[in-house]
Amino acid sequence: MDLTSRIVLITGGRRIGAAVAVAVAGRGADVALTFRSSFADAEETAEKVRALGRRAITVGADVAIPDACATLVDAVASQLGRLDVVINMASVYRKVPLVDIDAAEWDRQMAVELRAAFLVSRAAVPHLRKQGGGRIINFADWVAASSRPRYRDYVPYYVAKAGVKALTEVLALELAADGNLVNAIAPGPILAPPGTSDEERRAVERATPLGRWGGEDEIAKVVLALIDSDFITGETIRVDGGRHVV
Repeated sequence: MDLTSRIVLITGGRRIGAAVAVAVAGRGADVALTFRSSFADAEETAEKVRALGRRAITVGADVAIPDACATLVDAVASQLGRLDVVINMASVYRKVPLVDIDAAEWDRQMAVELRAAFLVSRAAVPHLRKQGGGRIINFADWVAASSRPRYRDYVPYYVAKAGVKALTEVLALELAADGNLVNAIAPGPILAPPGTSDEERRAVERATPLGRWGGEDEIAKVVLALIDSDFITGETIRVDGGRHVV
């Protein structure tokens, strides 16, 4: 897909999402960014897109609310005139000990990590079909994509991200006839979470075959590759510096 004058929707456009937004804008796309509470971050990224000569809008939405997902998609298509690419990046990534996971915590993480990816994608389908097909890129996690839990206290997150991989595969099958390609990216050590100590950073580097953190641009490169391809669908690509092979 040539991104010139195409419309890309990115949910959860902070940190890695900001790099993805700039990368697709650099290829000629206009960008819609969502935010729940971080308007300033979303607007800062939007300004970077506009500096490249492309249109950018920010849309407030809590994708944990089912109706908000369809409203968000329709608002983007209405304001920007079409929709071609959906990148589901919204995440809560919260560490919670098993004994502290109640129904509300489970439901919140599932709603953001998994259900929103489905609802946003489903709402986007009519718009993608109108353009003769598009791209949906979901975000899983390298651990879940490897079907091998490694970290304690991330039960709902792990289960939800494993579900994202399954969702990606079944949507790829369901939507292929319309020319829609659906794939997932499963990041590994890309950016250290806020609060990571120096020793924790070094421990990750020691555990990673390539010996370093990847940086957000590595994710942007894969996003562009999946948009470029006209024959990759149903894949979950681990971007983890080789973590899954050790």
